Amino acid sequence: MNGLGKHILVDLYGCDRTILDDAQAVENIMTRAAIEAGSTIIRSDFHQLSPRGVSGVVIIAESHLAIHTWPEHGYAALDVFTCGEDMNPLLAFYIVRQAVGAADEVCQVVQRGIPAS
Repeated sequence: MNGLGKHILVDLYGCDRTILDDAQAVENIMTRAAIEAGSTIIRSDFHQLSPRGVSGVVIIAESHLAIHTWPEHGYAALDVFTCGEDMNPLLAFYIVRQAVGAADEVCQVVQRGIPAS
């Protein structure tokens, strides 16, 4: 495969339920993760769900960081997709994991790209 990017898919368990239900807190965490991992932020959009939870995305020049939370379960689904070598997607994951207080996680790293001919 001709690698074009890395896609990090993470299930975060045992997270701080208060944080997961606060759209501004989640946006701040995701923005900090994007910056500290070395990406260039284009814009972000986060939404407080009803009755609870947050869904949001940080669009970066290198691709995106996205999250959807279920505070009632202490669970968040995190998606970090990046192209190029300048951003560290695993660092973004580590920052989010620590900031939401995850007790456990399942992380998959998928190489994205075009099949070799």
